[in-house]
Order: sequence, then structure tokens, then C-alpha cells
Amino acid sequence: MKSYFICFFAFVFCPPIINAQEFHIRGRVIDSISKTPLEAATVHTETLSDSTLIQYAITDVDGRYSIKGRAVHRKIRIVFSFNGYKTIEKIIEPLSNTNMDLVYMVEQAEQLEGVSIIGRRAPITIKKDTLEFNAASFKTRPDATVEEVLKKLPGVEIDSDGRITVNGKEVDKVLVNGQVFFSSDPKVATKSLPKEIINTIQITDTKTKEQEFTGDAGDGNTKTINLTLKEDKNRGYMGRLSGGYGTDDRYQANGLMNYFNDTERISLIGSSNNVNNPGFSFDEIYEMVGSARSGGLSFNNNGGFSIGNLSFGFGQGITTSSTLGGSYANQEKNVYKMDGNYFYTYSGSQNEERTFRENLLPDNHFFTETESNFEGNTSTNQGTANLEFDIDKSLRITAKPSLNFNRARSTDYNLSSSYDDDDQVINQNISRETNEAYQRKFSNEIRILKKLDSLGRYVSLVFENQNDINDVTSKLYSQREIFGSNPSVELLDQQSLINSANDRYNINVRYRQPLSKNLIMEFGYGFENWLQTNTRTVFEKNPTLEDYSDFDSSLSSDFKFSTKQHLPSLGLRYNAKKISFNITAVFNRLNMDNRDDFQESTYDRDSDKLLFESFLNYSLGNNKRLSLSYRSNLSFPTIQQLQPIANVNNPLNIVTGNPRLLPQTNHHIYFSFNNYNWRDRTGFLLYSGFDMQDNQVVTSTETSEDLVRTTTYTNVSGNYGSYTGITYSREIKKDSTFTLKYNLRPYLYINKAIGFTNGSRLEANQINIRPRVGFTFNFKELIEIEPEYTYNIYRTSYNLENLSDVDFIRQDLSLKTTLYWPRNVIWGNDVAYIYNGNVGQGFDKDAIYWNMSIGFQFMKKLATLKFLAFDLLNQNINTRRTTGQDFIQDYQGTVLKQYFMGSLTIKFDSFAKNGAKKEQKRTIFRL
Repeated sequence: MKSYFICFFAFVFCPPIINAQEFHIRGRVIDSISKTPLEAATVHTETLSDSTLIQYAITDVDGRYSIKGRAVHRKIRIVFSFNGYKTIEKIIEPLSNTNMDLVYMVEQAEQLEGVSIIGRRAPITIKKDTLEFNAASFKTRPDATVEEVLKKLPGVEIDSDGRITVNGKEVDKVLVNGQVFFSSDPKVATKSLPKEIINTIQITDTKTKEQEFTGDAGDGNTKTINLTLKEDKNRGYMGRLSGGYGTDDRYQANGLMNYFNDTERISLIGSSNNVNNPGFSFDEIYEMVGSARSGGLSFNNNGGFSIGNLSFGFGQGITTSSTLGGSYANQEKNVYKMDGNYFYTYSGSQNEERTFRENLLPDNHFFTETESNFEGNTSTNQGTANLEFDIDKSLRITAKPSLNFNRARSTDYNLSSSYDDDDQVINQNISRETNEAYQRKFSNEIRILKKLDSLGRYVSLVFENQNDINDVTSKLYSQREIFGSNPSVELLDQQSLINSANDRYNINVRYRQPLSKNLIMEFGYGFENWLQTNTRTVFEKNPTLEDYSDFDSSLSSDFKFSTKQHLPSLGLRYNAKKISFNITAVFNRLNMDNRDDFQESTYDRDSDKLLFESFLNYSLGNNKRLSLSYRSNLSFPTIQQLQPIANVNNPLNIVTGNPRLLPQTNHHIYFSFNNYNWRDRTGFLLYSGFDMQDNQVVTSTETSEDLVRTTTYTNVSGNYGSYTGITYSREIKKDSTFTLKYNLRPYLYINKAIGFTNGSRLEANQINIRPRVGFTFNFKELIEIEPEYTYNIYRTSYNLENLSDVDFIRQDLSLKTTLYWPRNVIWGNDVAYIYNGNVGQGFDKDAIYWNMSIGFQFMKKLATLKFLAFDLLNQNINTRRTTGQDFIQDYQGTVLKQYFMGSLTIKFDSFAKNGAKKEQKRTIFRL
């Protein structure tokens, strides 16, 4: 490990010391008539002057509560609230120990027409299936985003990539007034909307369309957040503009405009940058800086990054992206609900990378070193819509169309060499590949849901289609050279025309029959017809005519792959207050057929498979929940894995498909136990999953003496993956003085991967142990400190005795600090240290990243002027080690390096005052 000495003292900050009285208030809340305890009532304390929340508690099953806190005032207000009951307020003196008398709550009388009763809002309200937070009760700095107020909510965690979890369950959807906001991706709403327009934050289990229609509870695997707007913010517009320019011609600009008119919303968004940022965030400090660890964003396995349905770039490296989009949403209760959006995106990527790979063979090994230079650009037009119509109270029709047009161009230069144990070069390949592609995608989903009576009988009809066309023109020039006793040189100069299509149609009918109050039986039938075609026409360059006119029949293919599935099903569902379970059996009658007209090959196969899907949810009270689920399903080989022709794009590894591959059967088991104590602000989640595959498609490789590989595919059973994790969090809050949140997240992953090399079965058993601990400390919304440490242990062992085990570690240490002092100044620092153990010679093992930003608010908080430094120490790297069943590989690629940028952000709002008519408006500027 390199030795670094960094002298960094982030803050010189001495806040005034204020004497505060410790208090502990206990009592019991019961119904005034029945004298029964009220469980899940909210009890909170607040200041008399400005109603600032000090502390709150939730009553237990016996109606008891306990509030501990600190107060600087001689008197405070204590408020008792419960859904459906009149709110009770009392003014008390916060003594060190206070035992309250029994609090009797009276049911709220039904409101008369024309009479409005306005009560004090509790900070948290627990309803049957909804957890509701009053956004105003959770103090944040002025003009905070929704993401910042979410971090204040008990049980809510947001990681460095913006991923939101509630009590350990991931949030997969954020709605605004019950409608999609641009995209289903939660980050688009949470990073761009200000807290000041939000009334309540409602958290529920994510539901399917059928569950929403029938009123069934969600399965509890994921969460949905619904943001309701304040009444006086429901008419008017809100705008944000931001732009910056820096060294090395780095730039970023983005804008967002939202128009609200009760249930109607119109939104426009635009962005352009070359700093690996989607541009949807308006954070005063860390927008335009991104994450120090990834150069701006997390990338997917195939490269590029995405926000919702939008994709940017091809791969890792530096991406320049521009986006222009619009969104419309409207609804009328019990009549219709609709939302739609259109986006145009353009992105270009550039990446230089180097890999060093140890290839494992049954009796020896060899090494491959590769250097590549990639450039590409893509443009996309995409439109999607969600339409929902209630014909009457018993009939609902929904549609979800999506249309996408994409054009892409890319050039990839590659130099690859293979060495033996004596460091002698055995072969070498130099290649240049260019691609031009056009893609069109259309999909739609139509659902018809009909209630047959009020007892729970209903029938549903679902029709889905997916129609894709992809045309590619590819040119490949390569020179493969074999050294040694039988040297040779092979040149390839060819053009490939690839035309592929994907047409998939599904129809599913389901009928529900209640057997009793809690027991339901479901009958279903589904049919799927899926046809994939791929025509690959290869022409070699004619040296005389200097054009691509020599047809190569051995590398050309006209391949068609079709599957037909008949899917009758029978299910049993039980729903009660504390327990719910479901078990569904699906009989899969499958026909697979593929043929290649060029290669004159055909293969046809029928099979029957019984598949199951089930879940069990058991509630042990308001705080505890146990879940268990199992599902099995089929997945099919890809066209590339089936197509019986050689792919010579990499002449050192020639890949040929296998048309006799079988479908893969996947088995997934998941268990979780969740316990969040709202009174003590502690959360615990234990989760574990197990995945096993039958007939998994794996590679089978033969390596010649010249270290040239030929690869095909085969089926094998025995691959599996298993993971277990624990999440424990706790929040310590001292009235409005400080908040400390910490979480522990140990994680264990075990995987077995099987492949075949030179006729031998090669098994790799992988273990990853990853404990992680993090803290968030906030003092009076003036300073926030967020340290986090992760320790990764990787171990891979092989079934062959001559192959040694591979052990290495990775450590990640980060410190994020934000200072909101002095007034109108915001100073942020994001420091990270990463250590990659056991990477090969010539690869950087560790580095320290430091991003810094300082913002100045001015013009009555109309604008923010910001200066930022990315990778202040100029040490950013993109290095990692990976292992598989037959390789160990080190990677290093292009990464966004040091730059400095200045930027200006302007925010403006105009809303109708107190929900009045549109012409009666007041303009409010916020920063």
C-alpha cells in the first residue's frame, strides 16, 4: 500500500452552548368510551413559539408511550393524535420525570357538509397500510430537497447512489399526488423537488395493478413513496435553472419547470454535461460533483448509466450526455388517471482500458493482456404513457404503451496478446471494429379488470406485446499473428449486415373465487408466443474490386427461434390481519423450435414443467414482520448462444452457438425478518436468499497449443448463489440540537460457478464477506458529518488441485461533511479512500479522492454561486479485480479526472395564494 499523508481539518466551528433541561414523559392513551388502549397513537412534544418538533413517540399495544428529550424552554406543548379521533393538546413544564394521567381520546364526529375542522398535524401517523409523515415536522435547512427530508425520517436510509430503503426494503417508486413523476426512478423526484411544497410523505407496500383495484395488501417486498403537495402549492409553477463551466472544458447545464393545477401537472426538463451526470439533481453542494468513488455515477455491468428508462453512453469512461423531455399527468377520481412523457437523449462515450487476465486450464494456465480504445455515440427518442380508466365502479381498463427509436455508432480499437508461463508471446491480435445500428422498440400492456360482486369475485384479462427491430452494419478488420515453431498470420477484412427482430405476445386470463372471508381460490390460463429472428450476412473484402462483395456462407446465418407456452395455473390465497400466504402452481407446456436456413439445421423440442410461486407474510405486531417466498421460472438461451455459426470478432476466442440448448429453470428462495421500533427509533432487518439453476447455460472452451480458444455453450446443473445480510440502524435525537444515526450492515455472499475447459469440469466457489458501518451526525442543521467504512473479503477456491485459491481484500473509507455556516454559505467535502488488494503489477492499488464545493446564497436567496473541485488530489482511478470459474482478471479504465468548475443556480416559484384563483398569485423565490 502506498503511503499518504494528508493534513485535512474540515471545520473550525464552535457553536454556543445552551443549557437544556432533560425530560422523560410517560403515560397511557385510551378510548374515552370503551376504555380500551389505543395502539399506534402519536404523541409528540413541540415548542410554544414556533411549533418546532422536539420529540415524538408511538403508543404500544397497551396504549403506553415514553418520550425522552431535551428542552431549552420552561414550557412546551404535548400533543396526542390518532386517526379518527380529536387531537388533544396540553402545555406542560418539562420536568426530569413526568408521569401523565390517563389521556382519554374522543372519536372525531363526522363532518357536516360545508364545515371544515382543521386540527394540528401529528409528525407521524400510522394507518392500516400506510405510514404518513408530516413533512413540516422534520426540520431541515431552508429549501432542502425531498431527499434531504427523507433522510430525517425514522427507518429511511439513502445511500451514496440515491437508493432509498425503508426498514431495509427498497423503494422502487416515488409518486407525486399519486402520479408518476417523469419516470418510475425514485431519484428523479427526490433530487429535484423542494421540501417546501410537500405536505405529507406517505409510505406503503408497492402494489400491482390488480392489488390496487381489488384493495389487496402489497406483498411487502418493495415500498412506494407518495408525496402529496400542500394545498397552496397545488396551483402555480416551480422552476430551477443551473449552469456551470470549468477547467478542461468541463460543463453542466440543467433546467426543470413544473406547472401544477390541482390534479394536473406539466413538467419540462433539460440537461447537458460532460461530467458523467444525468443532470436531474439540483443539490446545492454535490450536484455536478457526483460521487468521488465512481467519477459521477454508478455504471451497470454492460457500461453506461441510466435514470429510469433513459440510458446514457455505452460503457465506462467519460460520457457526454444531453436530454430534453416533457411530462404530463392528470386524473379525476373514479374516472381516469393518466401520465406520459417524452424524452430525447444524446450521449457519447470515450474509454481507454487495460486488462490483465490469467486464464485457468486443467493442467496449466496462460495470460492475456488487452488494451482497447472505444468511442461511440447514441441518440434516442422515447415516449411512454400510463392510462387508467374506470368505466364504472366495477370495471377498470389500463394501458401502458412505450415507443423507442435509437441510433448508435461506435468504433473499438483492440490490441490483445497471450503469454505463457515463461513470459513468451504466443499470439497477438490487432483489430478495429465499427458499428452503425438502428433500433426500434414498441411495447404495450392492456389490462381489463372486472369486479363481479362485492364479495371479492373478479376476472382479469391481460394482453402484452413487445416488437423490436434491430439493424446493424458492422465492419471488422483484424490481424491475428501466431508465433513459435509454426508461425502464421491471418487477416480478416469483412462487413456484416445483421437484421434481427423480436416479436412477443402474451395473453393471460385470471378468475378469483372467494371460498370464505379470508380464503380465495384463483384460476388462470396464459399463452405466450415468442419469435426471434436473426439474419447475419457476412461479406469479405474483394481485393480486386476494393469492396465487400465476397459472400462468406460459413459465417452467415438466417436463424429463427420460436417458443410457445401454454400456462394453466391454480392458486390459493389467504389474507387475515396477521398472516397472509399464497401458493400458485403453473403447468408449463413448452414447445421450442429453431432453424437456420443458411446452415440447413433444425431442432424441435417439447417439454412439460411444473412451476410454483408462493409467499408467506406474518405480522408479529406493528413493528415486526416475517416474510418467506419461493418462485421458479424458466429463462431461455439468447440468439447468440443458439446460433450455429462462428463469431470471429475476437480471433483469439472464436465463439459458436449451440442450437440444442435447453431452457434454464431458476429457483429463488427469500426470507426476511423485519423489526422497526418507532418509539426507540431502532431498526433491524435480517434477510437471506438462495438461487439455484437447473440446465444453466455455461461456456465450454477448448484452448489450442497456440493459446487460441474456441468456445461454445452447454447446459449444466449445480450452479447456485446464496446471500445473507443484516441491517441494524438507530437514531438518537436530542430535540432540535442534534441527531445521530448509525447503521451496521454485515453481508455474506456465496456462489458456485461451473464451466468446462479442455474437456474438464471447472468449479469456482466464491465467498464475499462485506461488513459496513456508517454514521450521520447533524447539529442544528448547521453541520452534517457522514463517515462510512466497508471491508470486503473475497475468496475463490477451485475443484482442481493444481489451481491455487485466490484471496484479496478491498477497503472503502469515506467522509462526507456539509457545513451551513456562516449564514448564506454552504461548504461540502466528500473524501474517500479505496484500497484494492492483490491487483497485478502495474495496476494502481489505492487512492484518495477528495471532492469539495462551496456555495454562496445571495439576492435574497434567489441564487446560489458555487465553486467546486472534483478529485482535488488528482488521484481518481478505475481499478478492480474480478474472478470467475476459469479466470482471474485485473482491470483499469478511463475515469473522470481532476477539474474545477464555477456554477450559478436560480430557483423561482409562483403559486396561487391559499389555493385561490390563478390570477391571485404571489411569487416566492427560494434557494
